[in-house]
Amino acid sequence: MTYPDLANIVWHSLNGAHSAFGLGTATARRYAPGFPPLVAFADPQRPDLAALEPLCAPGEHLYCGGWSGPVPAGWRLDADELACQMVWQGEPPEADEALPAVPLKAEHAPAAQALVGLTQPGPFGERSLELGQYFGVFDAGRLVAMAGERFRTGELVEVSAVCTHPDYQGRGLARRLIERLVQAQLARGQTPFLHVIHANAGAFRLYQRMGFMACCDLAVRVVSRLPRDSPRAP
Repeated sequence: MTYPDLANIVWHSLNGAHSAFGLGTATARRYAPGFPPLVAFADPQRPDLAALEPLCAPGEHLYCGGWSGPVPAGWRLDADELACQMVWQGEPPEADEALPAVPLKAEHAPAAQALVGLTQPGPFGERSLELGQYFGVFDAGRLVAMAGERFRTGELVEVSAVCTHPDYQGRGLARRLIERLVQAQLARGQTPFLHVIHANAGAFRLYQRMGFMACCDLAVRVVSRLPRDSPRAP
């Protein structure tokens, strides 16, 4: 089965389920301040960075997918990687009543940001918990593991922000939290998917064992706008 919307998933999300969280024009959009600095274009291979310019500050790191062409003057390429998009093809996970996971709400945002800052699972903002359902595991009042939802279009819903405190890794908490999300998504008639950077071979193998199957590759870049009086970076 093919999923054409995955090729420009951020654009479809910002023009659909997350339209209230976005800013931009008919050719370029981004998540509003407070959300992850993710941007998208109507035509990823011909990104309208001029339309994006008024919506970002010089030096702000912006994440975009599906664009692999030359970087125009006035912009700098800060990172360039390849991610694999994986879609759930497995059976529904069994209920895990022993997992001490709780839904994360707005009051948990500082704890979530602290965990993200320590583990660096990807772009995350103080309002990311508003983008979908999140579950977390606490120990002695400290958030030690979490996973949640981000992009969505049609039946597709992304599993994102999967992270575990270094002191609690190796206990299967991330896998169990993902399964909790997948179970809820499948019950709603949705199709879970996720992104994994190619260099993260261990995570790729784990997701395969769980029931995610590689669907397609996606160029992932981080760019930033240069100050107007700065020369173009090489």
